[in-house]
Amino acid sequence: MDLLTQIAGSVFSLGSVAAMLGASLLGVLIGALPGLNPVMAIALLLPLTYSMEPLIALGMVAGIYNGSMYGGAIPAILMRIPGTPAAIATTFDGFPMTQRGEAARALKIACWSSAIGGTASALALMTMGPLLARATLHFGPAEYFWIAMFGMASIGVLVGDDALKGLMAAVLGLLLGTVGLDNLSGIPRYTFGEPWLLGGLDLVVILVGLYALPPVIALAEQADLKGLSAAALKLGRARLGWAEIRGLIPTWLRSSFIGIGVGILPGAGGNIAAFLSYSAAKSASPDPDSFGKGNPQGVAAAECGNNADNAASMIPALALGIPGNVVAALVLGALLIHGLQPGPQLFHQNPALVGGFMAQMLITSLLILLVGGAAATRVFAQVQRLPGVLMVPMILVLMAVGVYVINGRVVDLWVMFAAGLAGYVLEKLAFPLAPVVLGLILGPMAEQSVRRALLISRGDATELLTRPISAVIAVATLALILWPILRAWQRRRHGAKAP
Repeated sequence: MDLLTQIAGSVFSLGSVAAMLGASLLGVLIGALPGLNPVMAIALLLPLTYSMEPLIALGMVAGIYNGSMYGGAIPAILMRIPGTPAAIATTFDGFPMTQRGEAARALKIACWSSAIGGTASALALMTMGPLLARATLHFGPAEYFWIAMFGMASIGVLVGDDALKGLMAAVLGLLLGTVGLDNLSGIPRYTFGEPWLLGGLDLVVILVGLYALPPVIALAEQADLKGLSAAALKLGRARLGWAEIRGLIPTWLRSSFIGIGVGILPGAGGNIAAFLSYSAAKSASPDPDSFGKGNPQGVAAAECGNNADNAASMIPALALGIPGNVVAALVLGALLIHGLQPGPQLFHQNPALVGGFMAQMLITSLLILLVGGAAATRVFAQVQRLPGVLMVPMILVLMAVGVYVINGRVVDLWVMFAAGLAGYVLEKLAFPLAPVVLGLILGPMAEQSVRRALLISRGDATELLTRPISAVIAVATLALILWPILRAWQRRRHGAKAP
């Protein structure tokens, strides 16, 4: 009871409520601007959270995340331009509804669907997170090594169309994670005599460069000088009747379960949840041919699915230290900034903080109904009139200031720009960026765990496989790596048999 009182007092404090409300508004604004995304916004926010209380910083992350996932539906419905990658499926039926003069109705359905999906996801985080954390108390160094390997292998294989490129990106992250002093021996590695490298590459600097700079470069390439006209953003009023809400309930339930399941899988992401939910709604519909032509069920399925992924992706991040997606990786970065180590011990050492963050994910999901209403949506839609060329210098200045205040070093700016250019080149070559971040986060964890396990077993490497839990995770990791190889071999074999 005392813990619940402590959590309620922290979450509903003036600073926390202001952070959640302001960040939710900012998130919708960011999602409504094509070219910006929640990853960029949270990456820019992280350096500014050093002086904040951890729960206020996490409340801002929760607000931006949930708000921007709904905000991405605004340009998707009005212009057929997804504000976020997860809103791609929303364009299928959202824009045809706009062409029929039902833009306000489509935005209202998207608003309700986003709130319901996010709420279901937050409830799943509240129930499944502590259970998973309690189970992992039986884990030792060997189990943590295989968990780290499974996380890197899963996101390397599942993210992107080319599993080999995903694994190569993860190896690059592993290499970056070896820079600095060795934690066990104290020997400097890859520092090249530079004192500022002894502490390793700053995670936040790398994240800001990788995820904030490439979209800015892409925005500059578009050279948008006009923005959208005011006439194109004129919206009417819409109200959902009980009959329509009752018809959407099965879609909301189905999409919530799909989004939660996808969110728990490392590397899957909201765009996959949206596509799977859309496909499931189309298969279950008595009129599947209407999908893609302005069926409200398509908008509801896509938006509910991609928002149900949000909090669910935090389940493996908080309980195991394995981020389910890039935003979860940024949340881990926010925890590390404040000296908190993600993983099962976090639930026992800082239960009020974890419980407060879970409550914030729930509250910010419900805030979408307030900040994403018809009047607010009409206001947020106006930001699409801002020319893209004005956004580029504004974002660059925010990036530079945010990175500089972390350590007060000019060299961090060069590291940020180097990481950003590398991220831009990797994206052009179709390499996913998420495995790089995961390798940077999980690489040191894997190295330290395997070395500790070998020290405990006095050099007996079989200790990594003889423990039952370790063996199960090791087999799962191997199967995950071999699965795309077997599929490629089967496709090649069937192709050779074809005339």
